[in-house]
Amino acid sequence: MGGSSWPSQAQLERIREIVSEMSGRDREQVRVVASPYRICPLGAHIDHQGGTVSAMAINRGILLGFVPSGDNQVILRSGQFKGGVRFRIDEVSCPMNNVKDASKRDEESNWGSYARGAVYALQSRKACLVQGIIGYICGTEGMDSSGISSSAAVGVAYLMALENANNLLVSPEENIEYDRLIENEFRGLRNGILDQSAILLSSYGSLLCMNCKTKEHKLIHPPKLGKKHKTEWQEAYKILLAFSGLKQALTENSGYNRRVRECQEAATVLLRASGNGAAEPVLSNVELDAYHTHKHLLEPNLAKRAEHYFSENMRVIKGLEAWASGKFKDFGTLITESGLSSIQNYECGSKPLIQLREIVLRAPGVFGARFSGAGFRGCCVALVDANFAAEAASFVREEYSKLRPDLVPQLNQEHVVVICEAGDCARVI
Repeated sequence: MGGSSWPSQAQLERIREIVSEMSGRDREQVRVVASPYRICPLGAHIDHQGGTVSAMAINRGILLGFVPSGDNQVILRSGQFKGGVRFRIDEVSCPMNNVKDASKRDEESNWGSYARGAVYALQSRKACLVQGIIGYICGTEGMDSSGISSSAAVGVAYLMALENANNLLVSPEENIEYDRLIENEFRGLRNGILDQSAILLSSYGSLLCMNCKTKEHKLIHPPKLGKKHKTEWQEAYKILLAFSGLKQALTENSGYNRRVRECQEAATVLLRASGNGAAEPVLSNVELDAYHTHKHLLEPNLAKRAEHYFSENMRVIKGLEAWASGKFKDFGTLITESGLSSIQNYECGSKPLIQLREIVLRAPGVFGARFSGAGFRGCCVALVDANFAAEAASFVREEYSKLRPDLVPQLNQEHVVVICEAGDCARVI
């Protein structure tokens, strides 16, 4: 770890003061979980099929200040949402067991569901929770519901706080599984493990490569650049986040889960045609040769989903080579190709996100761009030449404001475009 500029000392002190007032404890007793947001440059929409993905944490994210409650209560306040959350750790059950209750879930009115989900995940695997927490949680302003995995960052933050309060030693790999339980079983979203893996396994400035089938991962470090290695990679690029103004939880949009099902249906057809029908119906179980031999059997929608999966896997392989060689322009070109395949083959992305992506690609110094997440809400992510980052941000801000005056007013003008850097993994401070 090291090098990340987030969180600042001022942010930490503010949170410690709030939790101290909530709990009556000294500031020195307050611990803070820093759980970063993530970007996924390459490997879009293939984690749930066991594909190989790339990701990195950024120097923005969720901060959760907490102290052990000393009893079975969880007491929470939020910097984003109104009201408080209070419940007992022994009263949590899975809402997906009650379809009527599950259909009423709403990210804002029930913002404490991720804390309940963390308790559920830990207890479902027999982790011994003897006390809750008193805590205050906040995210980087303007970045909630933004497509950079704020939900996974929140889930990881609650897991690490509860574990710390209960003196539980849990590995990052175990917490990846716990957060998957929050998302899949407790929240009902059929996503993979990319988000929580990036949050828990990243290292400052490195690109995380993860095989979502085998769970094997490695960190790819870019080389030093420039004459006589005097110019570090940190000076070569920045990360540009351009926000659309759209905010909608993935669980409220059937398109995401439907596309996951379509990938599985494509896998079923291909596996049966290749004589491997007993295998789990995910595209990572389909050999590349079998795909090329039998893809003509797929109906149009399923053919597009399979084409995205196999082409995206290849882009990840090429991208890792480019990153390891410090070829950020080549890496950016692959990001742009990934974004195009997400639109044409995976058929996700809303009109505002597609428009925003086109604007970002015209901005000076941008190596490549794609929208983050499923493109139903949120932001576009770009890799940009550090020397042109400020100019690119101004260009995108101005052009998007002219094109979408209906959405820009919903954003704080300071947060229409944000320039950030690579960050560290989640940790307790």
